[in-house]
Amino acid sequence: MSNASRLNRRRFLQSTSALAGAGVFAGTSNFTLAQDSPNERPVFATIGLRNQGWTITNKSTKFADFAAFADVDANVLGSVNGKLKEKTGKAADGYNDYRKVLERDDIDAVMIATPDHWHTKISVEAMLAGKDVYCEKPLTLTIAEGKLIEKIVKQTGRVFQVGTMQRTENSQRFLKAIALIRAGRIGKIRKVTCGINGATGSPEIPAIDVPEGLDWDMWLGPAPKVSYRALPEMRKGYGGGVPLYTNCHYAWRNWYEYSGGQMNDWGAHHVDIATWALGADDSGPSKITPISYSLPVEYKDGYPTVDDRYNSPTKFEIHANMPGDIPLVITSEGDNGILFEGTKGRFFVNRGRLSGKPVEDLESNPLPEGAVEEVYGGPVSENHTANFIAAMQSREQPISDVFTHNRMLETCHLANIAIRLGRELQWDPVKREIVGDDEANAFLARDSRKGYEINL
Repeated sequence: MSNASRLNRRRFLQSTSALAGAGVFAGTSNFTLAQDSPNERPVFATIGLRNQGWTITNKSTKFADFAAFADVDANVLGSVNGKLKEKTGKAADGYNDYRKVLERDDIDAVMIATPDHWHTKISVEAMLAGKDVYCEKPLTLTIAEGKLIEKIVKQTGRVFQVGTMQRTENSQRFLKAIALIRAGRIGKIRKVTCGINGATGSPEIPAIDVPEGLDWDMWLGPAPKVSYRALPEMRKGYGGGVPLYTNCHYAWRNWYEYSGGQMNDWGAHHVDIATWALGADDSGPSKITPISYSLPVEYKDGYPTVDDRYNSPTKFEIHANMPGDIPLVITSEGDNGILFEGTKGRFFVNRGRLSGKPVEDLESNPLPEGAVEEVYGGPVSENHTANFIAAMQSREQPISDVFTHNRMLETCHLANIAIRLGRELQWDPVKREIVGDDEANAFLARDSRKGYEINL
């Protein structure tokens, strides 16, 4: 059985066993993918609207109607709702509290694009409220959160798409890359390198008054209660219009309290494709070694000693020992993308190019017909949302399911733990725990702030 066939069979079994185990029958959905049939279109809501929240909403209006939005920043809520009305002619109902969305019976699915520290709580509560879920990457803040989401997917039988859209979009470059590997065009894989860019530290960021319209306590949610911080300089370009240095909008990616830095941000994309290509998305590494790294602040016992500056790594080189003793290198150096090296050649892929001699050779020796579709498990969807809606119809898990995503993301989480503690980690991919290191295992989960626990 091919890797693609095994993966698709596993997705099907996961979906059907979830329904059987929960004692529920999902039945046939009452909508189709037909974009021109308003009465048959699914009804969506988006929770968390800045940047990627609007991006995934914008590309989904072709297939779904948006009835509700939720965001803790009234300014963002108003702005994005204005964009929706301009595009579709109708605004969504707006809420500060996402729980108002989950209470509605007319919502078929929610799209979640909040900061990472909110993903698990909203995702779990949405599934328990009977909603299918599309949640942005990286899906979780900890490995324990991933296990909980898997449990609830199986318990409820809900369809869950992770926003790792490189599996569907980007002109199918990543699918073609995997098809090249499966066709043996570089022989046996010897090494994979994921370039995911470095980051920058920050100056000291003072505590200041919370901007008007932002519910800061709700923004923090499960994270520890701290002061809002920002400097006057504004961010330009993508994500612009907010302070460049802050512990809130956009820059939350640079704080371990809310995210996992570049390791989880870009790593969730490229390590995902690398793991998929290696056929290791139902397994994981056996060892994580921090070859080199730079942290922007001093750490003690795995925790930053100051709270007024970015604290996630700025530079790093991590080696993960993948099944078959294949090294997976995750680095802040070099081009952003993935370099696959095999016994017969090598090639590079990112969102803008697929290059190397094996790619050039396709002109005279093309891939077999249907090779890309075999990787994808069928015809490639128009975009990641279309795949999600097709899965909502079939009640099978979509191309970016939580099970394979969490296995991949465990590599990124472990890399961050290894950096924070400054040592190599041995990982048991069957038990999904760090071997012989109680201190490191303590980082596999985090407590939620009182009042923001997950409602099970």
